[in-house]
Amino acid sequence: MKGEDPMKKVADAYKEVVGESPIKSGFLGSKSSAPTGSATSSAKVKALGPDVAETTHTASESCPPIIKQAEVATEAVPEAKLTIADNVPAVLEDKEVEEEEAGKGLKPNSGRGADYAHYSWTQTLTEVTVNVPVPAGIKARDLQVLIKKDYLKVGVKGQPPILDGEMSELVKIDDSMWAMEGSVVEITLQKQDGMHWWSRVLKNDEAINTQKVEPENSKLSDLDSETRQTVEKMMFDQRQKAMGLPTSEEMQKQDMLKKFMAAHPEMDFSNAKMM
Repeated sequence: MKGEDPMKKVADAYKEVVGESPIKSGFLGSKSSAPTGSATSSAKVKALGPDVAETTHTASESCPPIIKQAEVATEAVPEAKLTIADNVPAVLEDKEVEEEEAGKGLKPNSGRGADYAHYSWTQTLTEVTVNVPVPAGIKARDLQVLIKKDYLKVGVKGQPPILDGEMSELVKIDDSMWAMEGSVVEITLQKQDGMHWWSRVLKNDEAINTQKVEPENSKLSDLDSETRQTVEKMMFDQRQKAMGLPTSEEMQKQDMLKKFMAAHPEMDFSNAKMM
């Protein structure tokens, strides 16, 4: 039997404590290393982003990925420019849009969902519960409930549906179900991605503000020391980001830039930008 993936263990612990995926928060991701160059030969630095052309330069060694458009002054090529593309994954741009959207919306109800005129819903990190009131006297056999991985329809046969639309997130069909509880249709949807909070069930519904969702109860003291240390680092980065301060990774990049500048005084860093 294979051992438990340590990164999955950390991610699960983080989302239990904080209430949000570390991947969505931007605290877990892949790392890339910058190409190296030669002091005497001309090296090509391949663009890491879609809009940056390949550039030929001569320098003592290549800049780390935290430097962008640093000018290189040498006798052989007096006006040469060193261009290194942004190596941050494009998905981070989508994350910024999601974070901006997450800052708006309805205040979540006590179940981390919303109460609408025709139905209500609550959620945990793994599932969503939708409650749809129906007229008194309606039996389960009178209902039409259709659950697809990206679509939900609920209503009484022969009448206009109460819910009918594309869902904002995907669900696991085999693990989703519904039942009658008095005059309420209770639908349990198993999230396909349990790494973040839903902002709505149907795409055409008004979204909640996921930044105001109260995380599920958990204790750092319940975690092993290694997992706890990693989760605490993620929580520190989240607080730093909320205050507009650099995260631990950004602080490390700043330190790398300072060391690189000190090691290469022949280079002009006036146009260098921190990523």
